[in-house]
Amino acid sequence: VDTTPRLAQWRIETLSSCTYRKSDPFKIGLWNWYLAVEKNKQLYVKLYPEVSSLTREQPPIASFVIKIVPASPNRKTLIHPGISDKQLKSDDFVWATDTLLSGRLIIDVEFLDLKIAPPSGGEPASIWTSYQIEKQSTTTVLNSLSWMLAEGIHTDITINAADGSIGAHRAVLATRSPVFRSMFSHNLREKELSTVNISDMSFDACQAFLNYIYGNFKQDEFLNHRIALLQAADKYDMSDLKEACHESLTEDIDTKNVLERLQVAHLHHLPKLKRSCMRYLVNFGKIYEICEDFNAFLLGADRELIAEIFQEVLGAW
Repeated sequence: VDTTPRLAQWRIETLSSCTYRKSDPFKIGLWNWYLAVEKNKQLYVKLYPEVSSLTREQPPIASFVIKIVPASPNRKTLIHPGISDKQLKSDDFVWATDTLLSGRLIIDVEFLDLKIAPPSGGEPASIWTSYQIEKQSTTTVLNSLSWMLAEGIHTDITINAADGSIGAHRAVLATRSPVFRSMFSHNLREKELSTVNISDMSFDACQAFLNYIYGNFKQDEFLNHRIALLQAADKYDMSDLKEACHESLTEDIDTKNVLERLQVAHLHHLPKLKRSCMRYLVNFGKIYEICEDFNAFLLGADRELIAEIFQEVLGAW
């Protein structure tokens, strides 16, 4: 498929009866796309984006004109009436025509606009020009915030962790957490002394917490401190961080961590994580592989949680 930033042309050398053809992937905008044609009693042309996490989370909203151009000069070009602001996921656009063409032809797609909706909601915006400017602006701001934290530029509050201190900025903390905002808005100890004591977090976990607040997400750091970050998210009322930890903790449950995560899920009211741990233990029979650890777990676990586990076991029988 030959492309320009907004145009794609797929040249098909021959198209006989009862034929299905699919193009190689081609990139327009942020997504990889496919064209497909099927010739049976009718001629079908399909356009769809490649299945990916981006397509699932932010599917393209497309406006385009598509044409079928026969190689023979005596044959008329078929032009679709056009598509405007249609959200496309998989096989969402299919054009059926009764005109059965054969021989060489070109499928021509001109993208008039491609929009994307913000993950947090709001009006879709074009990815061209304004999207790139917005993306660059956001990246620059996040890099600047990260630099402020890393270099301690004009810090005005000290965060005291269990084994070290980090300078930070009241305005940034207050913007990200209503608890910090309240703390700095009233005549509390933290405001008067310009310190916040987070003695239940290690220095490394606290650094990961602040990096997240400042937009400096580091995957390895996040994974290593998920439970501490979850506790901080609950304490400082940061729902986005809590949900990120919740989702992540459900993704790599195993026999070494399932009991700890079940306890965490119960304490922090995480229904998806609790269901996942219960299912792993009971439905998949892993509870029998960790009998010794499970017996030790029962000695200190909350009675309500123990009752839920046994109800789950009885239900599985």
